Amino acid sequence: MTGRGRAVAFILAALTGALVLGGCGSSGPETQEEIVARLRGNADSFDYAVGTHGGTITYSTISEPLTFNLPLANDAGSSGYLSYVFEGLTETSWLNDAIEPALAESWEHSDDGREWTFRLRRDVSWHDGEPFTAHDVDFTFNRIIYNDDIPTTSREAFIFVYTDEATGEQKDGRMTVTALDDYTVRFVLPVSYAPFLRSMGTAIYPEHVLGPHVDAGTFDEVWDIETDPSEVIGTGPFTIAGYTPGERVTLRRNADYWMRDSAGNSLPYIDEIVYLLVETLAEELELFQAGETDAHGVLGEEYPVLEPQQEESDFTIYRRGPGFGTTFLTFNVNPGAGPDGQPYMRPEARAWFETLEFRQAVAHTVDKVRIVEETLGGLGYPQWSSISPATGDFHNSRVRRYEYDLDAANTLLDGLGWTDTDGDGVREDGAGNPIAFTLVTNEGNTVRERATGIVAEGMKSVGLGVDLQVIDFGLIVGQLTATYDWEAVVIGFTGGPDPYGAITFWHSDADFHLWYPNQPEPATAWEAEIDGLYTAASQELDHVERVLMYRRAQEIAAEQTPVVYTALSERLTAVRNVFGNVTPTLYGLWDDRYVYRTDLYGLPHPQRKLDDLSQRARWGDSPRPTLEYPLPL
Repeated sequence: MTGRGRAVAFILAALTGALVLGGCGSSGPETQEEIVARLRGNADSFDYAVGTHGGTITYSTISEPLTFNLPLANDAGSSGYLSYVFEGLTETSWLNDAIEPALAESWEHSDDGREWTFRLRRDVSWHDGEPFTAHDVDFTFNRIIYNDDIPTTSREAFIFVYTDEATGEQKDGRMTVTALDDYTVRFVLPVSYAPFLRSMGTAIYPEHVLGPHVDAGTFDEVWDIETDPSEVIGTGPFTIAGYTPGERVTLRRNADYWMRDSAGNSLPYIDEIVYLLVETLAEELELFQAGETDAHGVLGEEYPVLEPQQEESDFTIYRRGPGFGTTFLTFNVNPGAGPDGQPYMRPEARAWFETLEFRQAVAHTVDKVRIVEETLGGLGYPQWSSISPATGDFHNSRVRRYEYDLDAANTLLDGLGWTDTDGDGVREDGAGNPIAFTLVTNEGNTVRERATGIVAEGMKSVGLGVDLQVIDFGLIVGQLTATYDWEAVVIGFTGGPDPYGAITFWHSDADFHLWYPNQPEPATAWEAEIDGLYTAASQELDHVERVLMYRRAQEIAAEQTPVVYTALSERLTAVRNVFGNVTPTLYGLWDDRYVYRTDLYGLPHPQRKLDDLSQRARWGDSPRPTLEYPLPL
């Protein structure tokens, strides 16, 4: 399994794990620091074995795909399935987060980091047999990502803010991407860009398949959810062999995949990967306990149930500390209007949500400790900062904290003059409007439903009228990204090791700046400051300076509370003891190209180790590119 963005990672989201619970060799619970040290040691000592072809890996998930058109995907579910199908020029190692070659075999760059030349592999073909070339790379960036008529979520990461040297004016710039020949492509950036190589994990698309649709203006209609998924053409190690709504998604081995193991055998080893589609997390557990799935993202409350069953049922529970993804509450302050001219938000509700003291009061009503205990079974961490501790030194542990304190919340609201004047239990604002609004979250995720219930209860405790509604996930995604007809939401977003991926969430003109997306100019001074910090950090090549910028951005976010975080779950995964090339690391459990079943012939396959690191590099042991932009999950 790879790091964030691979299908296993999106299904298990913030629930995957990577250290064996119990049997860790310590006398008590491990600290986060000890967990990190052990996981890094696992990565350093790992070597691939030559595996055996055949077999199936079966998972279950509540994530139904919403589209097969990856550039248009607005959810982690769709993107996760499609990450098996598409690849980028680079990829991120599931072992140590290093950036490594994928469709590009090598690259070079200018001293100022603004010009990059990639030399591509010559042994890669699309799933339909057509050769992969530099023209597909040129097409992907110039005709899809930089096509303003295509609403792709990846564009924001390739818009570079810079200062015009002649005028001193701030401008938005784009790369020039040029195929120099069939196997060489050049990128010229308007400014240096620290995460550039990581961003080159962006999926590349087939010009011969999608080009006619771009030309005809029908790109939004291709590869929709009604498409035969076998028509979705990539270069990845798996194809989507079938999709039955409400039942399953089946991925099949690409027999012509370009990667080989150290013995020259074709990868991947596994023949099929199957995702059984269910409606609730409880059904996921039932399927694992019944032996019908091979891995299961363990909820904190499930750990006491599963832990005693490990030996008898022949599986292991792994732990990997807090996840990269986040779950939070946010409020809609979008001042825009729909096609009918009606505002997205009631003016009085937008006025409440725009008030800093209101948001800070709400932050004091969220009982994060209770969320950890009652929804995560005690296996989790209250979240205070916008960047997870899993990122290491990027995380700022000293941001302002709003402890659960109803007295403090009441004091803030009383100070605004918003009191319950008519005695009905709900406060009124200065104009006499009841401070009542709808709070939504998605159905199927029982952990999030219960956490949202605790959030709603806290707000009601201080006299806020909260109408909690649990609705379809696809409907929420549409509200957040298209219709904007929502008031308050508890939702989860993916995350990753480099904070810059979250620019599509934090930058004021980004699609996923949920509370007020696509701002023509920053609506507030603090949003403008975060914009500047994320932009500057993207261009800063000195790691220490980047860390300081992201830490400052976290301080601003904590002070201004545009989102109120809940808790980070402990990443726990139960895996059957029938797989080779598995080890828990900070970023995953395996690379799905190298994982294999050891039970195909009744006996474990012998672990033939690679001789040295040079062989590992030769055969391309790293996983395919990961998703580097936050998406709702």
